[in-house]
Amino acid sequence: MTPVHFAFSSAFLLGLTGLAFHRTHLLSALLCLEGMMLSLYIALSVWALQLDSSSFSATPMLLLAFSACEASAGLALLVATARTHGTDRLQNLNLLQC
Repeated sequence: MTPVHFAFSSAFLLGLTGLAFHRTHLLSALLCLEGMMLSLYIALSVWALQLDSSSFSATPMLLLAFSACEASAGLALLVATARTHGTDRLQNLNLLQC
């Protein structure tokens, strides 16, 4: 495994462990998801450059567009949660109640 691949996989795993273990605030969970998406974007970009293929060149841009939509939806959920519940702590959210 090259150092570049190790850096991308460790960045993805760091975001995944942050998402799994540090779930106190919704904002920290959204930041972990964003870090995971950015590491995937950079890994796909490097992979497309290493293969020197034009068929894979649109895939990172598509992933970047989806991650921007995911970030905007997450921030909208964060604002809605902060307005209705007064906080973004995940312990205070009960998904069974409206």
